[in-house]
Amino acid sequence: MSKDAATKTRQSRHKKYMLVSYGRMHLLGLFEHQENKIPKVSTRVVVKTEKGLELGQVVGQLCSYKAGQFRLSDEQLKDYFEESEIELSVERAGKFVRFATADDVSEERHLQRMAEQEVECCKRFVKELGLPMKIVEAEHILGGERIIFYFMSDGRVDFRELVKKLAHEYQTRIEMRQIGSRDVAKLLGDVETCGQQCCCRRFLKVLKPVNMRMAKMQKATLDPSKISGYCGRLKCCLRYEDKTYSELKAILPRKNAKVKTSHGEGKVVDTQVLTQLVMVELSDGVKIAVPFEEMEVVAGPPAAKTRKEAAAEDIEQDDAQDEKDSSAEDIEESGSTDEAQSEDSSGAAGQ
Repeated sequence: MSKDAATKTRQSRHKKYMLVSYGRMHLLGLFEHQENKIPKVSTRVVVKTEKGLELGQVVGQLCSYKAGQFRLSDEQLKDYFEESEIELSVERAGKFVRFATADDVSEERHLQRMAEQEVECCKRFVKELGLPMKIVEAEHILGGERIIFYFMSDGRVDFRELVKKLAHEYQTRIEMRQIGSRDVAKLLGDVETCGQQCCCRRFLKVLKPVNMRMAKMQKATLDPSKISGYCGRLKCCLRYEDKTYSELKAILPRKNAKVKTSHGEGKVVDTQVLTQLVMVELSDGVKIAVPFEEMEVVAGPPAAKTRKEAAAEDIEQDDAQDEKDSSAEDIEESGSTDEAQSEDSSGAAGQ
């Protein structure tokens, strides 16, 4: 290792970082700070990101800090959030500026009220220009450096003229960001049928594909109005127990497999994943429910695949499902955003 690299490594070891959820989309990032102690209570902070000054919320303040230093390593942090299906980059997102004051919180509320007016103004400009887009929400950065408008559209939109008009109206940088239906739920979602706030708004950051196979395996109702969320797509919570259901199903014998029970031989006609019961039709036509542990597979279709094979098969099925989606649906599923274009206060054309 070179001397410069060794010096840089030693310096980075002495730096302190805090994990913060920030922005309208509740992004997660590590921010450098110099504080000796992190409060144990819910704490708002002002951080400096590439967008400007933003208000955020400290994450893990109850047990993850010692003398102001976040105790988890980059690898531990990444593994934890990947297992929880939460997107996190271990790259440093910016710097901590200060703990939020009452004035900061008051300013945030004021900007939120302003954002409502900015949305209405943007909608008016969109109507005047005849653009095929729907304005969803606006985010006014705390430091006033820029305003971000979130919109939905079936395809790419040439909004350069819109950006010019908005930049002239508000004399600040304007950013247009295209989002999908699930990201709309992140911004506007309310209480769901379970009585809890939408998962994607409360904590879920990675919106992975959910398909009908998951609902069928869990014996959920197939009524779209009951298994669809705020975004109009299948509820993300169907994916939470899919791994457990897949592992339990992998243990059971397949349909039409010949099995031996204490009541004699028969063939499998149905299975119950959670209870691990197998419905067996005996040679005399009588059907009985037998616990899986009390039978033996003797012939017929082989037992279900191993857990790894079943998981690999599930991934292949999900990939095949994704390939069938249209390009517009791909945008919505991944929550990807169109390349942002900005305008400065002079109203120069965005690149």
